[in-house]
Amino acid sequence: MADIVQFRLERMLPELESLSNRGLFSKSELASIIKQRRKFEYRIRRPSPIMQDFMDYIEYEKRVDELRVLRIKREGGEGKGWRGKRVGDYGGVRRIMEVYGMAAARFKGDLGVWMEYLEFCRVKRSRRMNKVLVQAIRFHPKVPELWIYAAAWEFDHNLNAEAARVIMQSALRACPGSEDLWVEYLRMELTYLNKLKTRKVILGEDVGSLIREDKDSDEMQWRDENKDLFMSLDDQNKGENVMDEENGEPQEKVDMFREQGFRILRTVYKGAVEAIPDSFSLRKRFFEILEAIDLAHSEEMRDEIIADMKRDFSKDPEYWDWLARHEINDPGTSLDLSAESVRCQVDKARQVYEAALKALPTAAVLDHYIRFFMQLVVDEGDPSIMNTSVHGLMYVAHLMGVFDRAETMGCLTVDLAHQHISLYLRTGNFDEAKRLAKKYCGKFSSEVQLWDLRVSIEMKCITSSPPSKADLSSMYALLKEALTKAAVSRAQTLWLTALEFFANEEKYFRKLVKLSVVSLTRDGGSEDGFSLSSVIVDSVLQKDGIEKARALYKRYTSLPHPGLALYRHCIELEKNLTSSGEKEGLVNARKLFEAALSTYKDDASLWRDYFSMETEMGNSETANGVYWRAKKILKDDGVFISPRRE
Repeated sequence: MADIVQFRLERMLPELESLSNRGLFSKSELASIIKQRRKFEYRIRRPSPIMQDFMDYIEYEKRVDELRVLRIKREGGEGKGWRGKRVGDYGGVRRIMEVYGMAAARFKGDLGVWMEYLEFCRVKRSRRMNKVLVQAIRFHPKVPELWIYAAAWEFDHNLNAEAARVIMQSALRACPGSEDLWVEYLRMELTYLNKLKTRKVILGEDVGSLIREDKDSDEMQWRDENKDLFMSLDDQNKGENVMDEENGEPQEKVDMFREQGFRILRTVYKGAVEAIPDSFSLRKRFFEILEAIDLAHSEEMRDEIIADMKRDFSKDPEYWDWLARHEINDPGTSLDLSAESVRCQVDKARQVYEAALKALPTAAVLDHYIRFFMQLVVDEGDPSIMNTSVHGLMYVAHLMGVFDRAETMGCLTVDLAHQHISLYLRTGNFDEAKRLAKKYCGKFSSEVQLWDLRVSIEMKCITSSPPSKADLSSMYALLKEALTKAAVSRAQTLWLTALEFFANEEKYFRKLVKLSVVSLTRDGGSEDGFSLSSVIVDSVLQKDGIEKARALYKRYTSLPHPGLALYRHCIELEKNLTSSGEKEGLVNARKLFEAALSTYKDDASLWRDYFSMETEMGNSETANGVYWRAKKILKDDGVFISPRRE
């Protein structure tokens, strides 16, 4: 290995001499570069190198090359007498590519290193690009992104449409189930066809473009008013057509590019549907491409795609939702629509959703139906603001009817129930929202989000400040019902709301503490994340002091499975008290660690924290005791550093 490293370093001499002679690097800097390269060469040539060894080497070489470029710019270019590139200019880039090649050869299955290698070759415009692409595809023939990358390189950089077409067709044979490949192949063919048409237009042999131009009504009106300012490029063609009509033989020039584009789209569409018959998203993407371009027989092709969708996906709620929204987003309509036109389009979409409910009466269809109308009745800028126009109020009434139908059909879900209540809240009807919240909480008694919404509604209905005894009693009864039916791990918001609401009410706060003990006994504490017992301990600490907080956490830790999060929180609390001079803090922290380890003895991080505390706050004897106990139980020499010695 040493001979190979020395040989590679000696090969760098011409490059280093070039950099030194041009004054780009000093001798001390070159010595440092050689030293670092030697280290990296040994790292990548050891028996079992890791990917990070190669990446670190590449990153270092990139920084050196960037520094070289900056210094050349600072000196004002290559300088007098230097014609063309010298070995120092391309030596760094060549070395980076060599290391990339070694990394790719060592880790053939790592797609990330291949993509980085390709991207570096693309940026540097390396002639090695084609070779690397072939190697990457050979090792990853089932990765569509590599095929698309290769075709894009041939099409955009090498301007070789034929080679790009061959690559994409090979890709489709290797990965016929990739949607991206079919779509990108179609885009490539249509882009190439549009380039040919653009070339004809520039030469004056054709007019127009395959790209559909979207012009707003103001621009079209201005063009109509000032049409004398524009000269049509196909006036001569129009004149020829008129002459033909006068001769009794009317002829219309056929746009061969639009015809060819239609044939290409239809052929690719048929092949894609045959290869992936169950993909609705693929049909949508083809339809979007068709809408964006101007081809012959576009209307015929649109009708064919929609008919195929209806035939194959009439049982898919996504299809019906797309079809209804297509009535609104029809590109053939003007962008400047009157209120009546919008109402007509919404009515068409409503009819589609009604047909969907007849064909597929499911909660998924109702969810799409409701979401569509919710977007119409809610302000786009602020979801809390309702659309108060005449049509907006009409949509609200229709939406209420859809919610009632969902309940009647037995398709009401938790999400739909939440949206139903929220709609009444947006309209300002708190009494009806309160009634529905109570009703749905009875039907979906274990769903926390409905309880959250109901509690928030009840709190908004409390008008007195501070709350009266009756309000406090009713709120506690509601929160007790919700917290009893919901698991602690899912009721974080409810518990925090209750603790905050009753923070200054000692009577109800004690009741919440008792309720928390019952809930934690039933559900157990958390290992990480939200810890109810920790939150209550903090609240008691702030209100009543450390002694009552200690009494409370001892009560919690005596429960079955109190949770590691509580132990860690209380240990941190005692450590902070120890740092501030509390004598009992360290003793209590040790007791907590021992209690936690009795349940979580295989948790290496807990042993490390214990050892760290003893190292900082204890003595060498206690630290060594923790170390050897941990080593014996975990049976892993790499978990700890060596024990502390004095």
